[in-house]
Amino acid sequence: MLETLDAAAVRRWCASGLTALRAHQGEIDDLNVYPVPDGDTGTNLVLTFTSAQQALAMDLGTLPDDGHTPHGHALRLMARGALLGARGNSGVILSQILRGLADTLAAVPAVRGRQLADALADATTAAYAAVARPVEGTLLSVVAAAAHAARRADSDDLRAVARAAAEAAAHALARTPEQLPELARAGVVDAGGRGLCLLLDALVEVITGESPGQPASTPPARRAPVTAVRESGSDAYAYEVQYLLDATDEAVNRLRAELDALGDSVAIVGDGAGTWNVHVHVHVNDIGAAVEAGVVAGRPHRIGVTRFADQTAPAPGPQVALPDGRAAVVVATGAGIAELFAAEGAVVVPANPSTGELLDAIRATGAARVVVLPNDPNTQSVASAAAKEAHGLGIKVSVVPTRSPVQALAALAVRDPKRRFEDDVIAMAEAAGACRYAEVCHAAREALTVAGPARPGDVLALVEGEVHLIGQDLVDTCIAVVDRMLGGGGELVTLLCGADAPAGLADRVRAHVEGAWPFVEVQAYEGGQPHYPLLVGVE
Repeated sequence: MLETLDAAAVRRWCASGLTALRAHQGEIDDLNVYPVPDGDTGTNLVLTFTSAQQALAMDLGTLPDDGHTPHGHALRLMARGALLGARGNSGVILSQILRGLADTLAAVPAVRGRQLADALADATTAAYAAVARPVEGTLLSVVAAAAHAARRADSDDLRAVARAAAEAAAHALARTPEQLPELARAGVVDAGGRGLCLLLDALVEVITGESPGQPASTPPARRAPVTAVRESGSDAYAYEVQYLLDATDEAVNRLRAELDALGDSVAIVGDGAGTWNVHVHVHVNDIGAAVEAGVVAGRPHRIGVTRFADQTAPAPGPQVALPDGRAAVVVATGAGIAELFAAEGAVVVPANPSTGELLDAIRATGAARVVVLPNDPNTQSVASAAAKEAHGLGIKVSVVPTRSPVQALAALAVRDPKRRFEDDVIAMAEAAGACRYAEVCHAAREALTVAGPARPGDVLALVEGEVHLIGQDLVDTCIAVVDRMLGGGGELVTLLCGADAPAGLADRVRAHVEGAWPFVEVQAYEGGQPHYPLLVGVE
């Protein structure tokens, strides 16, 4: 049993935690309440924590001359590795939890109970700051409960505090269905929270030498029909503002409150040295007020503004910077889609990238100004994290929150190197926002959607991330969803056929559009994407 948390214990915790995540990876992936085949929280947590362990393994055992203790150095390596390896929203949040632990414990001579409690409190703060709009009943609620219980234990006994945190996290996880109706209807708990419980259990085992008292696994209950929506941003605001800021902690605290009042999401990430990288991933209407708040707080620089109009709910290649020093990085899955983006002069990164992979792609462009198109709501947090890292390297990065490859194609089509970079980004965001998108796939599980009950194997047509149609015939459903979208207006339809699309699918949809909508142009490509036989864009 340990009285204090030393560097060796940190390393054992990292290894043990990764083993636990890997053992329960499939279980966590299955805690997906949406019927489409894209539940990968367990996989993202494993990949994120694998990067943390690799960062520890690459350490030569030499301490930097910065006053950090051996355990603090190990924690910082873990946090840095997790950040660069973070995949998906869950991975980004986990990396910030580790960062909060590292920042608090780096210079603490001996980590006992009260020190661990303080670190968990700071980890919670960092986790909440990492997301656009905190939602209870998620990983955030679980880490907050753990931190509260650790403080409430009010003890220097490391073992008692670690146990209290792990037990409270398990109870909070069990309560997540009470906080999110989607989880309650599905009979499951939050996937990210489940992963954190495994990591806290591993920490208890490292400290005490004993396995936690609660069960090793929390199998999901029998699934009931569920209604769920994908993550989406608010459409109440039109602009994103971001800048670096030199300011004191007190000024940043005031700034956070002011920015929160201006928009629907604020994230402020500091480097611990008095310089704060303020990334206001926020939809605001008053740009001047957001910048003015930064001027009052300190010295803002590298100010960037992106406008989002009409928003609704392979490895990096050689340098491709345009003559004016700008480039585009696009996330894509499917060989055909990758070729389309490459033909537009973009660096293509495979789907579900880590922060480090996106950062490498940004640097590989050789450009000083880069626009990133994530093409998936679950990649937007990773793209924002990579953008923040790139800013520290002197690269100006703007993330246009595209949610589908068809939106990215629309955005790339309007690029104009003759415009100022900021104006070009605005034009790209407007083009992406003006492109409505749909996905057609087969239901992976039973669910209750706004279009009615869905059963495994049903054909689902999702418009802007929400199920609009449920059918039995793939071609008929594809035609029906295109009709529904064109009913709201449109001049250009883009079709991306997936890897498992039946032969002639695009031709049949095109023939229908030409007959029913004679003034609408149709462009069809072999996208090669998995899971989705057809992606549709309407501009």
